[in-house]
Amino acid sequence: MAQVVCSLLADGPSDTALLPILRWIVAQRDGNATVRCEWADLRELRPAPRSLSERILKAVEFYSCDVLFVHRDAEKQSSATRYAEIAQAIDIAKTSGFDVPHICVVPVRMQEAWLLFSEQAIRTAAGNPNGTVRLFLPHLSKVEDIPDPKTVLYALLCAASELQRRRLKKFNPGRRARQVPEHIADFSPLRALPAFQRLEADVAQMNSGL
Repeated sequence: MAQVVCSLLADGPSDTALLPILRWIVAQRDGNATVRCEWADLRELRPAPRSLSERILKAVEFYSCDVLFVHRDAEKQSSATRYAEIAQAIDIAKTSGFDVPHICVVPVRMQEAWLLFSEQAIRTAAGNPNGTVRLFLPHLSKVEDIPDPKTVLYALLCAASELQRRRLKKFNPGRRARQVPEHIADFSPLRALPAFQRLEADVAQMNSGL
């Protein structure tokens, strides 16, 4: 069975929550392949690469892959602006020999918006899978309009834990948030979101030789 190796270049550890999503998308494209996705962690490099083009080059140098996913949250910028930034960085990297297939990952606002659709995954990641407290998840069609989905997700995780004040102080919602996608087997509901649709379309258009 063929294997597809993917690397994710992102801003920090919280973005590793994207790895199960990317693995699922690539596996959907080619059900006959095994998919391995890893975060290109460049934090220990000295001197640290500063520009996005430098980080792209270091990512493929230290994390050999068949395809490089380059992630940028849109945040306060438009998706088009983020795609243009990545394209420019890729063009610069190509002048230094970069030749790995790449795909942009640009969730609207923040990637946490893509983790707000599964109540059970949130409960399980919070360590309380059988909890009964009511969770008020936003409607999936509205998650890309939320100004700060990270805060919403963290609040849901805290509520789902059902911990009292003293124990809740030791609860780490950031670490728990990275576990949410590990408890989701099917990300197809995200196909309702334009940013996810574009990501899937870009993967589908990837060279069949991967």
